[in-house]
Amino acid sequence: MAEEIFNEEKKLEVIGIRFKEGGKVYYFDPKGNVAKATDYAVVETARGTEFGKVACVNKLVSETEVVPPLRPVIRIATEQDMKTNEENKKKEANAIKVCQDKVASHGLEMKLIEAEYTFDGSKLTFYFTADGRIDFRDLVKDLAATFRTRIELRQIGIRDEAKLMGGLGVCGRAFCCNTFLPDFCQVSIKMAKEQSLSLNSSKISGACGRLMCCLRFEHDTYVQEIRRTPPVDSTVKTADGVGQVTEIAPLTGMIKVKIDESIKSYHRDNVKILSMPKPKGKRDEKDDDEEIDEQ
Repeated sequence: MAEEIFNEEKKLEVIGIRFKEGGKVYYFDPKGNVAKATDYAVVETARGTEFGKVACVNKLVSETEVVPPLRPVIRIATEQDMKTNEENKKKEANAIKVCQDKVASHGLEMKLIEAEYTFDGSKLTFYFTADGRIDFRDLVKDLAATFRTRIELRQIGIRDEAKLMGGLGVCGRAFCCNTFLPDFCQVSIKMAKEQSLSLNSSKISGACGRLMCCLRFEHDTYVQEIRRTPPVDSTVKTADGVGQVTEIAPLTGMIKVKIDESIKSYHRDNVKILSMPKPKGKRDEKDDDEEIDEQ
């Protein structure tokens, strides 16, 4: 009985809030507020008072899923809160233009990406990219005098720029990072090899110039299907005789087998593996693992 009590996880009631489309969901203490899926909320964060969309209504989660301290939901957004948020968006657009002029006048080599006010207007954050470190102390003083609020300039990477700006990928769909991927994960060349993609960097890189995010979240499916599929150079027995696998399509389960001088297609479930090719050398595997695209 004591062991059961010890193993019982403590549950906390939370509301999940997302501040940007495709952004991460953060948990907050409801403090008696009950949210609907269509609601917006005003919450307290480490950066100040923020406005966000309810991504997860009231629910109980394990204490281990919460990053302390669990900050409170101040209130479910009212019509006035919605108007205030819209006004902040207009002010942010104007702030970008003003800051761009200031950057030019100070002769700084930096590209402004986005401006963001806290909900109560107590802080204005500018996101930018640059090739190296930028001394923007004079710029901050100038901006603080202009906007009369706290100013923060935050340098971000090229992946973060793509996530904030959005756009269309080579597949013709909106960027995954901008629509549904909350975090960036490591992507490696090995993943592209396992998916039988061209290793030409222009073919496997996204608009940001880094390896495409989809290589990672599609990877697990490819790994599962590859394990079920006879590898290239393996010897298999088919209805037409014994042959050697020359090409595989793991997602469809189809393989091409060379029997004598002809090549025929079969489903992997209709062949029997007689022998497997020798595994790749450890040195080669190490080289693949080292080809990691750091985030």
